[in-house]
Amino acid sequence: MTDALEQYRLLIADVYELAGISRRTSEDIAREAGQTAARWHVLSVLSDGPRTVPNAARRLGLTPQSVQRVVGDLLAAGQAEAVPNPDHARSPLIALTDEGRDTLERLFARSEAARERLLTRAGTDAEELRQATETLRRLLDVLRTPG
Repeated sequence: MTDALEQYRLLIADVYELAGISRRTSEDIAREAGQTAARWHVLSVLSDGPRTVPNAARRLGLTPQSVQRVVGDLLAAGQAEAVPNPDHARSPLIALTDEGRDTLERLFARSEAARERLLTRAGTDAEELRQATETLRRLLDVLRTPG
């Protein structure tokens, strides 16, 4: 086994662990705001523009069925709305409403102090995070492309 392969395996294990711990922390923050981490994650994915449920699910690494349940909750709560999809009549785009954006902003505000403390304790700066993000995105791009 090459060193790069071993480092890749360790990276993936750490990403899973980081995601799990982050989800638990997010759940605590969301609960304090009367939300769930699942809602927060879907709101966050929708924050950069409308998406279909399958697209949001892919971005989150979840099944479309589980994301559809959360989207249903967000639609019922007035935090998201379904808008026509010019590319696929039977798969509407899901967009944030003003209320959804306000909820997301409140969740982010609640989490900022905790995240700042985490980054300070870890001694991590913005450039290190940018480099890690670039590496992860290159891996994701290759994994998404068959071949």
